Amino acid sequence: MKLLITGDKTRFYHLEGFMNALQKNGIKCKLIYDIEYSNKFFDINIKNRLGKQKKLKKLLDEFGPDVVLLDRLSGIATEITKAGIPFFILLRGNIWEELKWAKETIYTSPQKRLSFLKKQRFIKTCFNNASVILPISKYLENVVRKNIPEKNIELFSADGRDPSEWNQVSGMNLKHPCVGLLQGMNIWGKTRELLILTKVMKELPGVTFYFAGDGFYKDKIIPKLKNFKNFVWLGNLEYPIEVKKFLSEIDVYLLLSGMEGLGQTIIEAFLMEKPVIATNIGGIPELIEDGKTGFLIEAGNHDDLIKKINQVFDQPVVASNMGSKGKETMQENFNWDSIAKKLVLILNRNVQ
Repeated sequence: MKLLITGDKTRFYHLEGFMNALQKNGIKCKLIYDIEYSNKFFDINIKNRLGKQKKLKKLLDEFGPDVVLLDRLSGIATEITKAGIPFFILLRGNIWEELKWAKETIYTSPQKRLSFLKKQRFIKTCFNNASVILPISKYLENVVRKNIPEKNIELFSADGRDPSEWNQVSGMNLKHPCVGLLQGMNIWGKTRELLILTKVMKELPGVTFYFAGDGFYKDKIIPKLKNFKNFVWLGNLEYPIEVKKFLSEIDVYLLLSGMEGLGQTIIEAFLMEKPVIATNIGGIPELIEDGKTGFLIEAGNHDDLIKKINQVFDQPVVASNMGSKGKETMQENFNWDSIAKKLVLILNRNVQ
């Protein structure tokens, strides 16, 4: 069977590992950057659009895929549909909730609202034409079944890693005790949860909070957090080497989020044997066994977060055991070979 995988270049590091595991399991694969063959959503430049269509047709003719896996929604879905090739959509987030927040916070002018409606229609068309939707968590599976119950839906936890690559790396000197956060700031409904740190840092002046990440809403978050002497913003870290150095050095990993499909940084933090504290939201509880591999806190509950951070620092042996148990779980459930085998079963069930 031949599988064409399309996605964003920022995810190629992981998609290449996934592709290699699939090929070891008998699936011939090719990975492409979707924007080089079709614009993400719309393209009013006819010459540019026709050039990309021609390039994609040549690729499809030469490679001859039996099925296409979309790692994200893009205009390539339209061309794949025209070519009569079945495609699967890998769903990493609650796109309906993301659209809701985008409408309320970004697409506010009449012109932007028109763009929003076009994007909304495009996404609906993609889902309608897809052969299978692959949500990466049970949480997302329930969301998809609620919004498009008529579709063929298969749960597929796709956020794999090669455990052998995630080992302690020196090179980043941080002040201890410390808490590390690593996340983007592009969706307000997801990002605003970071603001509870203002109350937490006030109560824990002896703990340094290191935040790595950037995004659309940084100006609404970072200035408020910088008011505290025990806050350090590192900006974006080079992936994966600087991220590994960061996760190696922190004492505990913290993920504060208002919405989360699964939480891939949790997987990486566990592989580095760090205890994890995270918001009890979305797919996060599917990764953390509360009290055993980490702690779950309710959104907005800064008092409980302070309590859990103190608990981690007051009980270092317990915290170390949490990290070790977390690593064991991730090694077993999120290695590429295991994930590739699951996709092979899905392909065999759904591709003639």
